[in-house]
Amino acid sequence: MTITDAESPSTDLTAQQVSKVGDKVFSGLARGAGILILVTLGAVAIFLLTEAWPTFTNDLSEISGPDTFIGYVGPLVFGTILAATIALVLATPLAVLVALFITHYAPKKLAQTLGYFVDLLAAIPSVVFGIWGSQTLAPVLAESVYPSLEKYLGFIPLFEGPVLNSGRSMLTAGVVLAVMILPIITAISREVFLQTPRLHEEASLALGATKWEMIRQAVIPYGRSGVISGAMLGLGRALGETMAVAIILSGSIDYFWNIIGNENSNTIAANIALSFPESSGLEVNRLIATGLVLFAITFLVNALARRVANAGFSGADG
Repeated sequence: MTITDAESPSTDLTAQQVSKVGDKVFSGLARGAGILILVTLGAVAIFLLTEAWPTFTNDLSEISGPDTFIGYVGPLVFGTILAATIALVLATPLAVLVALFITHYAPKKLAQTLGYFVDLLAAIPSVVFGIWGSQTLAPVLAESVYPSLEKYLGFIPLFEGPVLNSGRSMLTAGVVLAVMILPIITAISREVFLQTPRLHEEASLALGATKWEMIRQAVIPYGRSGVISGAMLGLGRALGETMAVAIILSGSIDYFWNIIGNENSNTIAANIALSFPESSGLEVNRLIATGLVLFAITFLVNALARRVANAGFSGADG
């Protein structure tokens, strides 16, 4: 009994020392990982700015395309935003509905299975989506959907036609991008809806609200900021998508509002992927400069998403 009492303080002291060493090691690794991310991001930004600088200091009339960088990158920014906007408009409502079904309507086993398959969409390579979009989805849309859009909505510039026979138009690219960003928005919306305080839901039901009214009064308002931040993260993914858009679109450097016609604006990422292998000299610098613009756009979108998410969590805590 005496020996045990004498050894106990020493054993506790050793355990505390080991614990402190472990805390220091873990803290150092975590801090180093955070610093590494910042250094990598800064290195990418410096590389893009350095390689893009000749574009702003040299005469671009010596190479093919518009004489000014704004004239070159403007249509690409327009095409990038147009494709991403189409994807966001199509994917967000569907993602919210799927998330609500998984969290509040589906039986537990079905919800787990459906959630698994939705998450599995995120693991499919973008090149597979591009091939599916160009070879399967595009002909179906060109035959059964686009003619109706031209017939009934042709007075809107977006659907004025004539319909591209192959179906490989901006709208097809937008639909494929919507499928690609659907898992991101659905996953974030699902997790936010699951965090809705149970007391809020029970209080709404106790006051006589139906299940849909309870969702509209308690769940959606609580998860609104999460849905918005998820949508912005999906938008960031759509803005930077390369292979799927490059496979589907045959875009050009110009402004085209018609999203079902035979002329389409290209996106920044797809234009870089298609043009880079055959470029040299100042053309490479110009392409890198467009990459710098895309980097800035996606950085702003993701920063805004983080700000919205933080504001929403702060409001929820309050």
